[in-house]
Amino acid sequence: QLQLVESGGGLVQPGGSLRLACVTSGSTADYYSIGWFRQAPGKEREGVACISSSGGNTNYADSVKGRFTISKDNAKKTVYLQMNSLKPEDTGIYYCAALIGFSYVCTRTGMEYDYWGQGTQVTVSS
Repeated sequence: QLQLVESGGGLVQPGGSLRLACVTSGSTADYYSIGWFRQAPGKEREGVACISSSGGNTNYADSVKGRFTISKDNAKKTVYLQMNSLKPEDTGIYYCAALIGFSYVCTRTGMEYDYWGQGTQVTVSS
């Protein structure tokens, strides 16, 4: 069983930045990809970014390309999502999820992920 805990959300003005963290624990799996997803009220869940278990591949939604950066610190078992130039439409609950297994590429399709965190709220508003 893998546990994921998100942190770093909050209220920020448009144009501001936040860094989300996803800490994993409790797993005997050696490899897993991590994805960040978000859900705004009344909207479908969106895959924002992902990073492969190898760490060599990342993938971003068009809506966040050039503004968001996903990275991982294997020693800390933590994946980060650096969010810059935030817009009101970035508002939502952000979740991280893990897909067990070794892979050179990652996917932003939520249905393929095995474990999910509880989410952290991000609000972009003036």
